[in-house]
Amino acid sequence: MTAFAGFDSSAYPGDAIMKWLRTNTNLVWCGYYFGKTPSHTDTGWIGKRSFLLGLNWGIAPLYVGQQTVGKGSHNPDAAHGTTDGEDAARFMSREGFASDSVVYLDLENGLPFPQSEKDYVKSWSAAVQGAGFRPGIYCSYTLAAQVAALVPSALIWAFRVTTNKVHKVPGPHYPDPSPAGSGYAAAFAWQLDQHSLIEVPLATGGWLEVDLDSASTPNPSIPQTNFALDPAKDNLWAASLAQAGAAGATPSGARRKARTARRPRKSG
Repeated sequence: MTAFAGFDSSAYPGDAIMKWLRTNTNLVWCGYYFGKTPSHTDTGWIGKRSFLLGLNWGIAPLYVGQQTVGKGSHNPDAAHGTTDGEDAARFMSREGFASDSVVYLDLENGLPFPQSEKDYVKSWSAAVQGAGFRPGIYCSYTLAAQVAALVPSALIWAFRVTTNKVHKVPGPHYPDPSPAGSGYAAAFAWQLDQHSLIEVPLATGGWLEVDLDSASTPNPSIPQTNFALDPAKDNLWAASLAQAGAAGATPSGARRKARTARRPRKSG
């Protein structure tokens, strides 16, 4: 299965760096952090969607809501799930995402998965769906099966990494394994490396710290797996793709490209 390399960074890297990455690496999609949210105060990504579309970046919108570990707000319950889900939907509308686009709720904890957090996730997802968008959940692979059972319509962005220490990762071709290798076979996306230093001449000191990901599509805001696209050439925001994603069918043009599209080279 073809997968597509991406990255996420809580702080926006800057316009020049985003242009450089899209031109000089195999990274084709990025996490897009909403802010301010209950557990994410930075607003650097806000208002950048149009610019990123112009560079043909795929986008995975992220909402960092209530948490059970680490920094941020710790009020995971059904009531806050509804409030935060409605807030996520407002961000989606203000930033120009089309109906049925996916927005991902960020859960930073692993096991256990307490009932209060389950209530929060379920209410958040219901509020997002009620506003015309589709829920996705970023979570540990150890929680993924429980999250999927709780919200069957949610797309799962699973994280599973081998280290949380800052380390250099060689490029410019970054890992693009199938999300099925994340530890949850049905994952739509996989955060496979955290605190990765990638070489970017425009970054301070020549290195940019990001988390590295792979996904089943070069545009994880569209709820469709296995688009047969060449992200170096094809428009990742074509209306036909969004419509096919909403309908759950791969567009005929993409099927034709499946026979001829260049598969990204594997790293290593």
